[in-house]
Amino acid sequence: MKTLTIEPLTRDAFAAFGDVIELDGAKQIQINLGTTIRYHDLAQVDVTDEAGRPLVNLFRGQPRTLPFEVKMLERHPLGSQAFLPLNDKPYLVVVAPAGELDVAQVRAFVTQGWQGVNYAKGVWHHPLIALAEVSDFIVVDRGGDGLNLHEQDLPASLWLTSEALKRGSEAVKR
Repeated sequence: MKTLTIEPLTRDAFAAFGDVIELDGAKQIQINLGTTIRYHDLAQVDVTDEAGRPLVNLFRGQPRTLPFEVKMLERHPLGSQAFLPLNDKPYLVVVAPAGELDVAQVRAFVTQGWQGVNYAKGVWHHPLIALAEVSDFIVVDRGGDGLNLHEQDLPASLWLTSEALKRGSEAVKR
């Protein structure tokens, strides 16, 4: 059984796959007569290929139990896809670089709950992996004509385990 290491989600570790959406280091602008702080330009939304347009959706993810078998990955070749959690519950992110799927390059991350992710165009990823309870996400992705979803089965399953999650979660706390 091939078990994936689960890493803490950081901007540096995730840079090859897209953006981590978080407030640390974000440009802050006072707006609305000083009553609101705008955290500016948190992700590079890229959805205009083949006359695409942005979609704003709500995804309600059912919790997954560990051990969890990763059997497939998907990608969106015409646009990015951003997930913004509406609750403060950690979730898992499984990704591989854009291009031909290389299973040796698959990585897994645990979020701090409030962190979002923006998968860059063409990056392989597993569908939403909520943990512990039903979780809601605002998802910004591409609408329009053209084939914007490729799914690929893995030659052998990869596993996410509670032991790997525990190690990754402990690393987040450091």
